[in-house]
Formats: sequence, structure tokens, C-alpha cells
Amino acid sequence: MSAYQKTVAKHRRLAILRHLEGCVEYTSNASILGDVLKGVGVNSTRDQIVTELAWLRETGMVTYDDSADFVVVTATVRGVEIATGLASHPDIQRPSPRD
Repeated sequence: MSAYQKTVAKHRRLAILRHLEGCVEYTSNASILGDVLKGVGVNSTRDQIVTELAWLRETGMVTYDDSADFVVVTATVRGVEIATGLASHPDIQRPSPRD
């Protein structure tokens, strides 16, 4: 993976967590995440989104049931802490301060 691809992956992960942090019950679905990522300038394929969700789940930042046809993902406490900047991870872009 190139340095550019690694940087984009860090931003994609942060954008996913920030979206979930702003959702009711910290929950959304993979289809909506595609639109959200496009809206913040991180165009992503469904495979890229599913790959990042799997990575985020492995690191304990989200949960979801991958046996369902429709992927519904929920941020964990750790994921929300990363999204808000209370915690950090070297493979996720640190959020900028919000107004």
C-alpha cells in the first residue's frame, strides 16, 4: 500500500467514526456510509468500506453482524473516543478541532 493509500485509509476510518458518532445510537449502514464518504471527498467503493469496517471491528471500534445482507454498524465507546479526539490510534487520522 502506498503512502497516499495509507493516508486515504486513515481519513476514511475517521470519516466513518465521525459519522457514527453523530448518529442516533451511534448506528448507520454501509450504504449510507458510501454517501457520507463521497460527501466529504473520500470516494470509496463498497469493498473499501466493508474492508475498513472489518478493520474497525477487529480493532474494537465498531460492531456489526456480517451474516446479514444489510450491514448495520455501531460505534463502540472506543470508536466514539477516537471520533471526538479523546483517544487516538496511529492508523486513524486524528480529528481537527471542531468549532
